[in-house]
Amino acid sequence: MNSNIDQNDEIEDNDQNESLYEHHKFVADSGQKPLRVDKFLMNFIENATRNKIQKSAKSGNIYVNGETVKQNFKVKAGDTVQVMFEHPPYEFLLVPEDIPLDIEYEDDTLLVVNKPPGMVVHPGHGNYSGTLINALVHHFDNLPNNSSDRPGLVHRIDKDTSGLLVIAKTEEAMAHLSKQFFDKTSEREYVAIVWGNVEEDEGTIEGNIGRNPKNRLQNLVYEGDLADEGKPAVTHFKVIERLGYVTLVSCKLETGRTHQIRVHMKYIGHTLFNDERYGGDRILKGTTFTKYKQFVDNCFKILPRQALHAKTLGFTHPKTGKWMSFNTEIPEDIQNCVDKWRSYAKSQLENL
Repeated sequence: MNSNIDQNDEIEDNDQNESLYEHHKFVADSGQKPLRVDKFLMNFIENATRNKIQKSAKSGNIYVNGETVKQNFKVKAGDTVQVMFEHPPYEFLLVPEDIPLDIEYEDDTLLVVNKPPGMVVHPGHGNYSGTLINALVHHFDNLPNNSSDRPGLVHRIDKDTSGLLVIAKTEEAMAHLSKQFFDKTSEREYVAIVWGNVEEDEGTIEGNIGRNPKNRLQNLVYEGDLADEGKPAVTHFKVIERLGYVTLVSCKLETGRTHQIRVHMKYIGHTLFNDERYGGDRILKGTTFTKYKQFVDNCFKILPRQALHAKTLGFTHPKTGKWMSFNTEIPEDIQNCVDKWRSYAKSQLENL
């Protein structure tokens, strides 16, 4: 599946004689079986409801191979599906918002921020305000755009992942820092709670990552005949503490693929704790006792997100050439969850 979501190209609608903007574009895989266009788009557009998609179709906003279609049109292999509107994608209409930033470091070249969980890094479908970029363009003028026209953004982390991000304030810093991430000379360490007892003290996970053809909102490690597809990804992990049915681990990224740690840890059988998208929001290890289920539910309430935090960040300063390293405390929600598991694991040992 070829996806081109971040474009705002204009096309001319000959029937209405007005410009339309492309919000989404997908090309159906060669193996795509005939499927209603509303169901097809449900597999690809995050946070979209079938009702909204059907309304878009009735309004003439869904095109297949350049022609408007109804919601029951069957998409076939090789078809190009576009969602077009009269206004540009909202993610390109950046509105400055006075949102507080937790700034770890700042100079005239860059800043390092500690992103809270729940904050989206940049606007996108379903998240057009309240993002880190909305905050950045309020607090800073003339931030340089990256290759995707995102002001200041060198790299990103998921909405429900907390932790450190470096932001470029000049064109030179953007180019220099982006090259460091591309060349894998920056350093990023995350801490995570994962399901199960990770038996090896440390190890390396390698496996190309790409979209899950059965669930386009997930990524997975390609295996077998598909092993050479996707993008190469390498994660180094180390056990920090074993807590019975879960383990606290450190993960260092050699590459930076979307959902990399979440995908790689699931691949080796240790899905992140409370990671809803990858199935970690249910009991994957443990007993069948009602008390245990209640305990885990309480942990989910304490930590209502995937247990992942970007704890440390290191890079060479673009201007001074000096190595800079930043470290944050484990957030309170993750730490509270660790404490609960530690107490539970201790009580289990005492009862043996």
